[in-house]
Amino acid sequence: MRMRSLVSLTAAAAALALPVAVAASAPAAADDVAVLTTGTVGGPSVAEGSTITASLASGTSATLYSTATGTSGITCGTSTFTATVGSNPTAPGTAVESLTGQTFGNCTSNVIGVLGVTSITVNNLAYTTDVSSGGAVSVTPTSGPIQTTVVLRTLLGSVSCVYQAAAGLSGTADNSDNSIKFSNQQFTRTSGSSLCPANGFWTAKYSPVTAGGEAVYVN
Repeated sequence: MRMRSLVSLTAAAAALALPVAVAASAPAAADDVAVLTTGTVGGPSVAEGSTITASLASGTSATLYSTATGTSGITCGTSTFTATVGSNPTAPGTAVESLTGQTFGNCTSNVIGVLGVTSITVNNLAYTTDVSSGGAVSVTPTSGPIQTTVVLRTLLGSVSCVYQAAAGLSGTADNSDNSIKFSNQQFTRTSGSSLCPANGFWTAKYSPVTAGGEAVYVN
């Protein structure tokens, strides 16, 4: 009789302990915050498979200058990018995206002998894009190098030049304006006319970065 009572008490204690343990662990799960959220810091997670888009920040342009400190080269009044979220782990961590599209428009050139810019096309997409909790953004090739083809109208006719960024690209995400900025990222001309500068240093700021129409924050 005493043994049966002891077993009954033990079972009852275990049954009571189980919901307490579950309840104690629930707040920790609720506090999990993903690297990429929408609406606010610590907000709803950006779902895997979501599309992230951005255009140039208001009042800015994308530039490809022949030197890091110069102003000779190409200036584009419009640019956009599109990426798909592949993974978005709990912060701190690194979210992985696939850059599937990037465009440039309204481009002009002040290079001597160049009459205008016909097109700028980003090749070898998609690129892998990592966004870390600290705000660092890195873009690396997936198949083939990071590459851009520039077509110019010149005094000698149409010329095409190919630029590559062998080391990948590095940028910075900023929650104050939901932006991603790339500064003086070096490209090297690998083929094409000498009317195209031997090097191109690319600078652009995209803001706001959005997913589903809502601003994206990095946690």
